[in-house]
Amino acid sequence: MNQIIQGVSRFENEIFPRDRDAYLELVTQPQRPQALFITCADSRLNPNTFTGTRPGKLFILRNAGNIVPPYGSTGASGEAATIEYALTVLQIKNIILCGHSHCGAMRALLEGKLDNNMPCVRNWFQHSESTRRICAPGENCENGEITEETVLEAVKENVIHQLDHLRTHPAVAVGLSRNELNIYGWVYHLAEGRVMSFDPDSGEFGYLTECGAKALPSYRGRRSIVA
Repeated sequence: MNQIIQGVSRFENEIFPRDRDAYLELVTQPQRPQALFITCADSRLNPNTFTGTRPGKLFILRNAGNIVPPYGSTGASGEAATIEYALTVLQIKNIILCGHSHCGAMRALLEGKLDNNMPCVRNWFQHSESTRRICAPGENCENGEITEETVLEAVKENVIHQLDHLRTHPAVAVGLSRNELNIYGWVYHLAEGRVMSFDPDSGEFGYLTECGAKALPSYRGRRSIVA
C-alpha cells in the first residue's frame, strides 16, 4: 500500500498540476470515448498503454476472461448495463473485445480444476464453455501440461465466442443492422508487446499494424479459428 500511496502523492503533486488543463477539460466537456474496450481484469494488461490513449478516449469494461454473457442470461448484469449505456447514451461507434496471451482465466478454464471455494468463478466460466470444449487439451497437451500455445488458441477462440455473445445485446444488434457500429476482436500478446486482430473474412488472427485499420473488417458473424 505504501507504494500505491506514493503513486497517489506523485499524481497529486506532479502529474495533475502539469496536465491540469487536460484533466479539467475531462470534467467541463461531455465524455466522447472513441471506443468501448472490453478486456480482461488481468493486472498486467493496460489498454491505455498499448493503444496510446489518454483518459477519456476508452470506455473500459473489465472482468475475468473478457467475458460477455449473452443478453438476458444473467439478468441486469454489469456487462449488459455498461454495453447499453456506452451505445445508447455515449453513442459509441466502435467496440473492441480484447483477450491476451498467458491468460490465467483461459488456463483455468482448460484445466477444469477450480476448487469448491470458487463457485462464482466456476459459474462465470460457463459463459466460455464452448471455448473449453473446442480447445480442450488433447494432442496439444505435452506431458500432461497445457502449453502456452494451447492457452493462446483458447484465448483467440474465446474472443470470437464472446463477440457472438456481444451481438445478442439489443443495442449492439441495432447498431450493426444500421451499419452504425463496428465490433472488433483483438488479442494482446504480453511477451511480444503486439496486438493481433481477428479477420472475419479469413477466420484468422493477424498483427493489427500489418493489416492496417482501414482494411480492418467489422465482425458480423461466427467463423471459428479451429478447423
